[in-house]
Amino acid sequence: MDDNIQHDANNYDKTLNVQRSMLVFTIFLSLVMGAVGGAGTVYLLANGNQLGSSLGVSNSVSLPVKQNITLEENSQFINVAKQVNPSVVSISSTSSVQDIFGQTYQQSGGGTGFIISSDGLIATNKHVVSDATAKYTVTLYDGTTYPATIKSTDPLFDFAVIKIDANNLKPLDLGDSDQLKVGQWVIAIGNALGQFQNTVTAGIISATERSITAGDSTGGQTESLEGLLQTDAAINPGNSGGPLLNLAGQVVGVNTAVSTSAQGIGFAIPINVLKPAIESVIKTGKIIRPELGVRYVSLNPQIASQNKLSVDHGAYLQPGSGNNQPAVVPGSAADKAGLKSGDIITAVNGQVVDNNHSLSNLIQLYSVGSKINITYYRNGKEQQTTVTLESTSS
Repeated sequence: MDDNIQHDANNYDKTLNVQRSMLVFTIFLSLVMGAVGGAGTVYLLANGNQLGSSLGVSNSVSLPVKQNITLEENSQFINVAKQVNPSVVSISSTSSVQDIFGQTYQQSGGGTGFIISSDGLIATNKHVVSDATAKYTVTLYDGTTYPATIKSTDPLFDFAVIKIDANNLKPLDLGDSDQLKVGQWVIAIGNALGQFQNTVTAGIISATERSITAGDSTGGQTESLEGLLQTDAAINPGNSGGPLLNLAGQVVGVNTAVSTSAQGIGFAIPINVLKPAIESVIKTGKIIRPELGVRYVSLNPQIASQNKLSVDHGAYLQPGSGNNQPAVVPGSAADKAGLKSGDIITAVNGQVVDNNHSLSNLIQLYSVGSKINITYYRNGKEQQTTVTLESTSS
């Protein structure tokens, strides 16, 4: 038994010797083949052109090409800013104010405007130039400054035109705000905070036909505005009067207000509403608009329910919040046609007055002297009257 074990042991040793020899040979062969393969690889890389040609394979396939990848910013925003900036101006104001102790000090303010004629007409908000006693200065994009005078203010919208003594200016193109869609990209440019000239921000049209009551920082003056564009493009104090632009660089609105109780909510007056005023001041030197002569609240189901009204849409004739702001202006076209406080105007020439068609905007579709049919409710009964639109200018 022991011999068998030894024998087996001897055979095991021999087997191990054979396996060791085979292992050494295999390792040696692997090293040789690896060296040959490596050399071959080097040769192929060094002579790829010849090999590629001989095999009929294009060089671009045989050898990988290292490429530089460059990430580019959205060039359209850059192009619009470059195109429009020279036509956007900063407006600063200084005025003398007397405090309760009789001491006089200088008060300053800032806003934005944009050029609408080559000879120095500039569009802005009415509230930017509301102080008739203040001195206004316009600063162009290149830093040149000019004294400015108030040319005309819009009696219906927060819009005004001022004038500087300059020529060969570049007016901005006016777009078509009726074609704007919710979700469409827009760009706002303005004198942010009254000190950061030509600040560019971008966002989208968040909504259209918005109605707001806007006021100044002190709450002393308020104004109801309808049919506004809502955008999340940042509109900061000082941006008022600046242009809201589409990606073609056309003005589609005039930035006018921002919500202080929320983030990313700003409002602009649609440019189509302001085109008649711009054309009027360029041709006549003042803004002339057809006027009905009423103050009103735009109805919705909630307001109608609270006031127990018979209809839930239309223009509810109500006095303004301040003194001497009657619902129907004495001697106005509406007064002459017999309209009274408490009436609800529901249609103009058959067009329903609702959230998408405000009374003010519908009136602006007609010219001074036009006769229009007004449908209204009084004490729950529908009635009609004919109004001859009169002019108002400022």
